[in-house]
Amino acid sequence: MNRRRFLQAATAAVPAAAGMLSMKEAAAAPAEEMAGGSTLVPRFGDARDWWFQRRFGMFVHWGLYSIAGWHEQMEWREGIPRTEYERYFQQWNPRHYDPDAWLDAAQSAGMQYICFTTKHHEGFCQWDTKLTDFNCTKTPFGKDALRMLAEACHRRNFPLCLYYSVVDWHSPLYPNQGRSHELKPQPGDHPDLTKYIEFVRGQVRELCTNYGKISGFWWDMNVTGVVDPSINAMIRQLQPAAVINNRGFDHGDFGTPERDYNRSWDQPRAFKERVEACQSVGMESWGYRKDEDYYSLRYLTSSIDKYRARDANYLLNVGPTGEGVIPEQAAQTLHRLGPWYKAVREAFEDAVPCSGLTANRNVLLTRKGKSLYVHLYQAPDGGEVLLRPLALKPVKAVLLNDGRPVQWRLDIAPMEWTYHHPYLRLHALPVEEFAGTTMVVRLDFESLEGLHPEAGGSEANGNTLLR
Repeated sequence: MNRRRFLQAATAAVPAAAGMLSMKEAAAAPAEEMAGGSTLVPRFGDARDWWFQRRFGMFVHWGLYSIAGWHEQMEWREGIPRTEYERYFQQWNPRHYDPDAWLDAAQSAGMQYICFTTKHHEGFCQWDTKLTDFNCTKTPFGKDALRMLAEACHRRNFPLCLYYSVVDWHSPLYPNQGRSHELKPQPGDHPDLTKYIEFVRGQVRELCTNYGKISGFWWDMNVTGVVDPSINAMIRQLQPAAVINNRGFDHGDFGTPERDYNRSWDQPRAFKERVEACQSVGMESWGYRKDEDYYSLRYLTSSIDKYRARDANYLLNVGPTGEGVIPEQAAQTLHRLGPWYKAVREAFEDAVPCSGLTANRNVLLTRKGKSLYVHLYQAPDGGEVLLRPLALKPVKAVLLNDGRPVQWRLDIAPMEWTYHHPYLRLHALPVEEFAGTTMVVRLDFESLEGLHPEAGGSEANGNTLLR
């Protein structure tokens, strides 16, 4: 089974699993019913709610694989024997590693938290763990990379989340059987799943005890299939503000659609469960790749918009070099994203999804106060965007990208004359000028009190009216 199929299988049950709430959480979660039949996804009602104030984060994949600069799974994908791969351990010395430079780059993009790979599948630990010598303090670098990052994050009040892979290609205790993202059995292995899970538990305790406040724990690749809620319970006891994803030893707090592997995540007009989408700036690798092909600004802004407009978080990854530096093109991508995200973020923050108000499935809608936001996450075919059956005159229409006024019409368009009712449509949008990014339009109204779903209507068919 390859990674894509593994993720599809793993996420098939996520909408139900990720939405599971304790009775306490359900009682604390607001159920704000808004136009279009939409609600906000359940909040936690405790210290984890920081996650709903900081919705755009930086993912960082950084490990020994960064030296070779091909792919973070090179040991597995290239079939490199463990003993041969260990030569990178002897070379690890990222002399230009500067956590503040990473956070500067994140903030330039409008990001508000960071998730760091403490241990990827290769098993290399980026902290001073006492449970294995295969860690950064035993390399020529000799420093605790996580401690350096944690100190920078705490100094700048920048929430720190930790990634941890259950798969481990270095530990002789891990039961490698050649399953998805596992090596074949290696010389020197003495697999013991019980002892390995205790090793994991010990490392998680270190991570949640020795580095100050931790705001999230991001599990990956629990190929073992072990279910053990006590591990997440320990994280919650040690770090009450930590949100936990759904790839570990129980359902966790939120779902994790990755890249576009499972397009079923595109179908809901608004999520009913907590979601954090993850994507990388590079098309081929999450770790540093010397000859990487990068996603376009248009693609990334569209991807961010289609999740943020549905009340989801978004985690965008960069892969620093073996020297600890974010590659120039990746840094430029973040720098270019910043002005866009900062200009349109009001359409996401404290806004409620309400895409059921229009039959147009090429746009998403959010609502805040007396304003509706039209998210053109799919490139418009032309300068006209239909919002049928919406039929209310805005007092103002603004393109958030640059603040210019937007023309609109409230009439019957010739191509849809059979509808027999006037409806709102945006007119003469500057689609050519903004072809390389995603436009968001704010429509301000005197009142939205009459906005409601039509009886018997649903988000599935968009039958909503303004009366």
